[in-house]
Amino acid sequence: MIARFRNLIMFYSARRKLPAVDYVSIVRSLYADPRSMAYGMICSAIAAGVSAYGASSPLLYAMAAMFFIVCVLRVLDMQAFARTTLASDDADAAAVWEVRMTIGAVVTAALHGLWCFVSLWVNDGGFAAFAAAVVTMAGVTGIANRNFAMDRLITLQLLSITVPFGAGLLLKGDIYHATIAVLLILFMAGIRRMASNLREILLGAVHGRMEANRLALELDTALTTMPHGLCMLDDAGRVAVVNRRARELFPGLSPERSVGRYLSQVISQSRRDGLISPALGRQLMRAVAAGMGHRKMVVTLPPQLRCEITITSGQGHTVIMFEDITERVRANERINYMARFDGLTSLPNRHYFSEEVEASLIRKRRGRSRENVMLMMIDLDDFKHVNDTFGHPVGDALLVEAARRIRSVLDTSAVAARFGGDEFIVYRPTGVTRRSVERDATAVLEVLSQPFFIMDQVLKAHASIGIVVAKPIEDLATLLTRADLALYGAKGSGKAQWALFHDVMDIDYRQRQRLKSDLREALDKNELFLVYQPIVDIRDHRIIGCEALARWNHPELGRIPPSVFVPIAEEIGAISDLTRFVLTTAARECALWPSPLKVAVNLSATDFRTTDVAEMVRQSLVKTGLPANRLEVEITESTLIEEKQAVSKALTLLREQGVGVALDDFGTGYSSLSYLHALPFTKLKIDRSFVADITTSDRSLKLLSNIAKLSKDLDLTVTVEGIETEAQLAAISRAGDIDQVQGFLFGVPLPRREIAELVERVAYAPGDAFKMRAGKALRH
Repeated sequence: MIARFRNLIMFYSARRKLPAVDYVSIVRSLYADPRSMAYGMICSAIAAGVSAYGASSPLLYAMAAMFFIVCVLRVLDMQAFARTTLASDDADAAAVWEVRMTIGAVVTAALHGLWCFVSLWVNDGGFAAFAAAVVTMAGVTGIANRNFAMDRLITLQLLSITVPFGAGLLLKGDIYHATIAVLLILFMAGIRRMASNLREILLGAVHGRMEANRLALELDTALTTMPHGLCMLDDAGRVAVVNRRARELFPGLSPERSVGRYLSQVISQSRRDGLISPALGRQLMRAVAAGMGHRKMVVTLPPQLRCEITITSGQGHTVIMFEDITERVRANERINYMARFDGLTSLPNRHYFSEEVEASLIRKRRGRSRENVMLMMIDLDDFKHVNDTFGHPVGDALLVEAARRIRSVLDTSAVAARFGGDEFIVYRPTGVTRRSVERDATAVLEVLSQPFFIMDQVLKAHASIGIVVAKPIEDLATLLTRADLALYGAKGSGKAQWALFHDVMDIDYRQRQRLKSDLREALDKNELFLVYQPIVDIRDHRIIGCEALARWNHPELGRIPPSVFVPIAEEIGAISDLTRFVLTTAARECALWPSPLKVAVNLSATDFRTTDVAEMVRQSLVKTGLPANRLEVEITESTLIEEKQAVSKALTLLREQGVGVALDDFGTGYSSLSYLHALPFTKLKIDRSFVADITTSDRSLKLLSNIAKLSKDLDLTVTVEGIETEAQLAAISRAGDIDQVQGFLFGVPLPRREIAELVERVAYAPGDAFKMRAGKALRH
């Protein structure tokens, strides 16, 4: 109840509803004008004294004296406040001074109320009552105007006047004075209400200011912490707001240089100070002057910042946003670079090269140019050997250096690119002559033939080059096909050279495409067949086995040699089908021969790469019933190099099955003698190149003998290929450590029926049978 009454009469300190700063400010205002307070109380004292003199009333003299005394005390109190240093937010100290002011003001109000009571009741009215009422009511208006912000103070003052003044009126006992008493109460209530309204207005203004300050602080925080720069222009084009990020991105927008100034002045000053370029200044002014709308531009600001500027105009204001997009631009540039350039060599990649060349050809066609263009395809010979032998880091470093060398010997008009793997490509759009083509090709071959010094390794590399020269009427796909055909021709001619495309290559290409289709059909229809070349024991000249060789008689083109159709089978992905056919057919035929004759089948690197060789062999043996020890598989040295891991695993499984394993064409590739120890070989077949001059060169005979001896020490069966004369056979026989021989001396490869007959003849008369076969071989 007491709390409700206190709230009703606002009997609480202003401290409750005002911020500390405002509360302290209001308390200071109460003590701000001691002279006005003193003048008012002196007037009251004089009026009371005059009334006392006229009424000869000791009480009124006492009232005049009390006014004077209280005036002196209040002046001293206000002087004490003036000497005090009161902090702007020290609400506790201000509350003490409020209480002191309240006591002084209430005592003053009570004196005025008591003065009215004495004048009305004790002195029975007259001039004394008139003077007291007039002076007191004048003071009441001052109370409302001066102290409206202080709830408690104004309430106590009005009560201190109203109660004694009203009591004096009511004690007169007549209706007239009673009416005045009621009107006095209503007037005082109105004064209180007016003070309350003024106080609400003050509180509203204070709270509005607080909210505005809060919003301003939040806006300032947002502007300060936002990642983008912001500059706002007023309707006259003057800079009104600039945040910190804008000042960082655009130094000319510092507050002392920009706020309140026209943007044109700011840009002109920045231009003169060298902060922005004249072109950028003009660009900004044009964009701002464009008027209503939303505009964007990307500019470069010092020091090398890429900035996106967004300008939005509307309702008389313009907002300029600055966004630092340097990292985004760099990321996009990196992405674009990665999409267009090879990450290893930094040359244009295949996609970007194709785009540029196609665009160049289109421009030439539109301009009706008849000038020749050149496309050069460069392939590093035997690069896979480098990768497998020295590792991919060395191979990558070799590609990087090869790219640098190729680029170094070409002029700026030529476009060089990495086409993929170990292939590079060069396009020359102008100045193409026979002489320039030869010069470019020779320069590339020479620079790539120089030793490469990579990671403490000295490497020798060579390249084959295919070149096409044509009019720009041809599209890129056609040029690539022809350059590839020329490259194929260069490699077929011995590598490390260049070849220029000519129409015969196109004919050969079309012929080759036809053979691809026909070979696939021949495999599907089982139109290939096998012939068998005898493998002979050097001691008694008995056949101990045969090597199975695939043959293809084309219905229109006649016999197609294996050197042609085997590479084609690899190109069309049919080599494993061919190997499976040879394996199954050879095993089936061998099963019909007298035991223990064997059959040997060649395997390619592609077989090991694309097929489970051990499983394929096992299935063939199961299907034909041939014992595993009567089958022998042969692999070349190049197969070892290309698929070392797959070969090692498969050969181990084959040996576990009991299948023999031979290293074919030994001495023609890159293999190391360590392979003979590391892999499970059972036979070594020495290539025919060691036999060619064995009858005339002791050096060749000694080399062959030493290889044979080393092989025997490793417990390998030694076979020598390419025996064509009796003299070669005699020399081989004298060399020792040779187990088997093979060659045209013992007959050409025979189809299955003829080899079966030969096997039977040799079984009973080996020498005579071979003489007959040799004669036929020579006639063939």
